[in-house]
Amino acid sequence: MKFLTPLLLSASLCVAAAPAATAQVSPRSPYKTSFAVDAPIIGGLGAVSLFGLYRVQQKDGLSEAEQAALSKADVPGFDRFSAGNYSTSAQTTSDLFCYGSLAVAPGLLALDPAMRSNYGQVLVLYLETMSTTAAIFTSTVGNVYRYRPFLYGPDGTERERSSKISTNSFFAGHTAHAATATFFAAKVFHDYNPDSPAQPFVWGAAALLPAAVGYYRLEAGKHFLSDNLVGYAIGATVGVVVPQLHKTSRRSGLSISPLQGVNVNGYSYGGVRVVKQL
Repeated sequence: MKFLTPLLLSASLCVAAAPAATAQVSPRSPYKTSFAVDAPIIGGLGAVSLFGLYRVQQKDGLSEAEQAALSKADVPGFDRFSAGNYSTSAQTTSDLFCYGSLAVAPGLLALDPAMRSNYGQVLVLYLETMSTTAAIFTSTVGNVYRYRPFLYGPDGTERERSSKISTNSFFAGHTAHAATATFFAAKVFHDYNPDSPAQPFVWGAAALLPAAVGYYRLEAGKHFLSDNLVGYAIGATVGVVVPQLHKTSRRSGLSISPLQGVNVNGYSYGGVRVVKQL
């Protein structure tokens, strides 16, 4: 995922342009963020991602002899159907869907007036959410060797086939990042508009787009089915869980206040009054 570094840098610039939004929360926002808490978390996740990318650079590609020794019979049965797939057009389509979702998902949220008034905070949450997936992804591909499906067929340029990137099949980064972006957008929309009749359509779109990315990654010979399923699950989970962890806590619904007065017999009294808040 060569786009990770520019993505994080671009998002950082967006956050820097609205520092006040990370320190203050609009009354209409369902989330709470804090520079003292979230900035170190984002920085730490960025460091983990950089170390993962470093680990990827330390990997070795396959020699011609190692490529010739690969056999489809070595691929688990549920993944074997895609071994040998190769399509440059499918790869281009998967790139367009993935990169497009990363830009469009947070952009669509700005159309909502309530979210637009808290957009700096939304961008901080988006950066933290995407950074979480990036850290998980780079840490995994930097330490796990799994050969891409196209290596089990004759297609692909010599540079592609011998590249260290050809060992990064597990897990599907495009699918994971697309799922993170779309499920994040759906989750934030839900939290701002819990009673909206558009909920089924929003969640449906959030689910379909990364599934399409996964399909084209299969056709391109970049990932097996299991790679995409794991990437989808991780991306969707992170996209929902990170915003949920930032939700403001509900009050108990009860308020207690001192109560003083004089009764009908002229005696003073004191106590407390418990009132249920609506």
